[in-house]
Amino acid sequence: MRTDDLSLGTANGPTTAYVTMPDTDATRAVLVIQEWWGLNDHIKDICGRYADEGFVAIAPDLYRGRVAADPEEAGQMMHALHVDEGIDIIKNTIDAAREKLNLSHFGITGYCMGGTYALRSACLLEGISAAAAFYGDTPEEDVLSKLTVPTLFISGTKDKWINPEKVAALEDVVERYELPLQSVKYEADHAFFNDTRPEVYDATAAQDAWAMVIGLFNDKL
Repeated sequence: MRTDDLSLGTANGPTTAYVTMPDTDATRAVLVIQEWWGLNDHIKDICGRYADEGFVAIAPDLYRGRVAADPEEAGQMMHALHVDEGIDIIKNTIDAAREKLNLSHFGITGYCMGGTYALRSACLLEGISAAAAFYGDTPEEDVLSKLTVPTLFISGTKDKWINPEKVAALEDVVERYELPLQSVKYEADHAFFNDTRPEVYDATAAQDAWAMVIGLFNDKL
């Protein structure tokens, strides 16, 4: 596996994306969108897992080099990031990867805040072929109704933020618009995929979700 940084311009100035590449040539790419903590070692580790599966993984740095030290700082940084700015960074990451890495089709995934951006990006941006959003907030109905690519929405029934009521509202929109989204629910808490947080990590749910996401991206990318 090789790692690199991808430089890109955005509407609010330059930033970078962390890139992992398999040892063999790869043309399939997955955008990995950070949790509210920032582009930390956990997100970089997930990128490495994608490289081990044969994908180029690209994690745009939405916080431009900053990583939160505690939940209070993470919340402040998340709320300071305007939704349109986050989407712009992801769009410019796709453009830079096309130009500099010769990639053309992308999957997108994300966790917590990153799940919010992953699903929204799948609805709004060109060049995304499949999406897997982990326990992120759902976009407005007029945005969600634009979804045209195969998508997994993964949540935990014990989650108090992306709670069963929010997931049910999402499923209602999906049904009414006949959207290509599959809702996958585990008896687990918010952030159950994060193996650096033993208080919420659920190994069984995380492994099952990972297999499902890799199957989606292998099929669609």
